[in-house]
Amino acid sequence: MNELNSKIMTNRKYGGMTVNERLYVAGLLDEYYKAIEKKDILSVKKILSKVDIDGENVTAILKNHKLI
Repeated sequence: MNELNSKIMTNRKYGGMTVNERLYVAGLLDEYYKAIEKKDILSVKKILSKVDIDGENVTAILKNHKLI
């Protein structure tokens, strides 16, 4: 599958969803909040990447949780 098709499939899977909705659908919501609680930045980044949150948005989320 080429990069464009991959992006289209991602948009269909998570299109229009909030971060929490994406995490819930992926079964990662509890794991995400545990990582936030532990201030485990690396785990938070890995979890967010699994639901196709890009770097700029990851940074904003980390700032929002006062992790950076």
